[in-house]
Amino acid sequence: MAETAAILNPNKTVLLPEINAGCGLADMATDEQVRKIKNQYPGLKIVSYVNSSARVKAVSDICCTSANAVGVVNSLSCDTVLFIPDKNLGSYVDEQTNKEIRLWDGYCYVHEQITTSKLRILKEKYSSAEIIVHPECPTSVWHMANFTGSTSQMSKYVKESPRIEFIVGTEDNFVYRLKTDNPDKKFYPVNTICEGMNTITLEKIKSALEKMEYKVNVSEKIREKAEIALDKMLAV
Repeated sequence: MAETAAILNPNKTVLLPEINAGCGLADMATDEQVRKIKNQYPGLKIVSYVNSSARVKAVSDICCTSANAVGVVNSLSCDTVLFIPDKNLGSYVDEQTNKEIRLWDGYCYVHEQITTSKLRILKEKYSSAEIIVHPECPTSVWHMANFTGSTSQMSKYVKESPRIEFIVGTEDNFVYRLKTDNPDKKFYPVNTICEGMNTITLEKIKSALEKMEYKVNVSEKIREKAEIALDKMLAV
């Protein structure tokens, strides 16, 4: 995500407070792997989730977020796309479109840890609660849910819902935002944490601003190609 900010804002300084803060999902696809697939299937369109590296974006036709993935795929004139790197989000898109979606064998370990058995235990304990989950969860999980959507879509759903209790199937820290925005409602996390995100602390943010480190640099050659895929997404 820091690379994405740098790609879209080449004249601004982008800082990463913790140099080792990474994304396991993004690491599951490399530009070399994607380029090999493109060489094998020249007409295949590549849709890369924003949780991918700058190099992967640079060899993609278009990018997407979890909120606009369906719209992005539907915007393409082709019948078949390769969706990378998240197979669960790709499966969700597959169910929402008429396109043939070829899935990459990647996943977010945070959402992969969310299981139907965990949800059932919480549902037995909080029987009045609705289940809301992120589409990076396994297919069986969002088939069980009352609502599936990105964090922004979940926020909107909760705010507009007359229900007051929710089991939240995504990274546990999202519950803080939901509680802040909806103090009259109750939220039950599923006990799953992103180690990468949690390496970022207020102290490290303060230090990053004081020392102006660590600067995120994307080579201009990669940046220009990745920006094309991101601009196409923004146009959608």
